[in-house]
Amino acid sequence: MGFTLPRKYGGLNCPNLVYTMATEIVSRADCSLMNIFGLQGIAETINAFANDEIKNEYLPKFAEGEVTGAMVLTEPDAGSDLQAVALRAWQDTDGHWRLTGVKRFITNGCGEVLLVLARSEPEIKDGRGLSLYLAERCERVKVRHLEHKLGIHGSPTCELVFDDCPAKLIGERQRGLITYVMALMNGARVGIAAQSLGVAEAAYRVARLYAHTRKQFGVSIERLPAVAELVADMKIAIEAARALVYETAKVCDFENNNLRVMEFKPPTDPDEMKRRRADSRTYKRLNGMLTPMSKYYASEMSIRVANDAIQVLGGSGYMQDYPVERYLRDARITTIYEGTSQLQIVAAVRGVCSGAFDSFASECEAAEYSDADLAALKQKVVEAKRQVLDAIQFIKQRGNEYMDLHGRKLVDAALVVIIGHLLLRQAAACERKKAVARRFIETGLPTLRRDLEVVRSGDTSAIQEFDLIAGPPTVNG
Repeated sequence: MGFTLPRKYGGLNCPNLVYTMATEIVSRADCSLMNIFGLQGIAETINAFANDEIKNEYLPKFAEGEVTGAMVLTEPDAGSDLQAVALRAWQDTDGHWRLTGVKRFITNGCGEVLLVLARSEPEIKDGRGLSLYLAERCERVKVRHLEHKLGIHGSPTCELVFDDCPAKLIGERQRGLITYVMALMNGARVGIAAQSLGVAEAAYRVARLYAHTRKQFGVSIERLPAVAELVADMKIAIEAARALVYETAKVCDFENNNLRVMEFKPPTDPDEMKRRRADSRTYKRLNGMLTPMSKYYASEMSIRVANDAIQVLGGSGYMQDYPVERYLRDARITTIYEGTSQLQIVAAVRGVCSGAFDSFASECEAAEYSDADLAALKQKVVEAKRQVLDAIQFIKQRGNEYMDLHGRKLVDAALVVIIGHLLLRQAAACERKKAVARRFIETGLPTLRRDLEVVRSGDTSAIQEFDLIAGPPTVNG
């Protein structure tokens, strides 16, 4: 615990990249346990934005493992739309803050330290009226209901009622959502991406061993072409997602460290400060694309791999004798909490269309490969980028609604390019990774072309003819 906290509070002061690796390992053992381990992001938010009095009081407790925490954001009428949060923050006659209202779907809501998003400015109805508060578990916070969930049964999800609960303001008023929660959720999204890697790796390991040891028709089933392809593609999907998530964690570290230098040891050389400010803008723009991409891609991958693991095991996979059915149930939440896949795509596609994708891919294209096979693969990825850029121009001419409609396919295409470059970089240092990069690129490019053809089709029937296609809503029973 306290993995990323400064040493003066008892933490290890590890970079986010190492913490992401640790999160994957914990998740491989148990996704529910990861939710406690991963909620250290609460301590990071306190460290980044709270005053010294609050930091000195709470951060050593996090580092010691004395307390656990919860992100208390969601409400019955404010799920993905956090600007609609209505829980009230008010000051009593002594000027102390109090919280009144209901929160729902709170992971580890029974934790000791609660970071609560609340409306401090009742006259402001959007996100500008929200502030962030620290509240402790006490008799004025009631766990009214525990959710009965599909998976992650070892992690309690609570409905909380705040009855004039004492609280402490984190940072400044009105910056709760716009600054603090967005920073908290960005870190949490990388954490969920790492959680997705862990559960996928666990599912793959069971499937890999079973395919090796299970014999049918006189051979191990891993020698049957249909099963071999399934297992190989599971492994490639995990390694592709891992390359993306670790790259994202690295860029997060670059951004955070650069900001720390400018804040605590600002360069005296004007040219260096100018360069650091430019780097800060670049990292922020790149992270604005990579973070939602990582969460989206890794979480969707984890469900697919866990589902395929059940298929490899056949009837045994459907039984509780093996853990793969639990891995699928645990993986299913990763595309939902900390922002659904649909919301991640909305965020990522704007990064793709705003120039961050082009800049990142162009930087990757500077790599030179002495291996002829890798050089040829690189040229295919370069050509794929050109096709993505053409599709971006097509989308831009049709506005944001069209962008959101076809965002998933455009983001998927951009991911083939980005991950292709990342795997090529690994392949230059590892012979085995050449096979991984080759299969990922060669199987990904036809899908990319298909997706971009749909993007460029101009089709809007899912919106324009929604009522006709979907039909009227009905009730079962």
